[in-house]
Amino acid sequence: MQYVLIMHEVADYPAWKSIFDQAAGIRKSAGEISYQLLRHEHDADNIIHFSAWSSLEDARRFFESPELAEIRRKAGVKAPDFRYLREIESGVL
Repeated sequence: MQYVLIMHEVADYPAWKSIFDQAAGIRKSAGEISYQLLRHEHDADNIIHFSAWSSLEDARRFFESPELAEIRRKAGVKAPDFRYLREIESGVL
């Protein structure tokens, strides 16, 4: 499985979340399979977006597209940090 971990600060979480939800269709079409949103314990606007993808190439093409850069700008995203990851092991304890 391939994953993307994005760490970013947003100007306003409710505004960002609205735009994130509106983009669900284009994320799915681009190859996103599932996602989790997490936030920093003491900073509600410091967001982690962790998602599974059909391929890292699809994810990279999507996240690095000019279209998504514009969506991030409108959503108030500050300096996103993208990590493209390949699973090597998983388990349940």
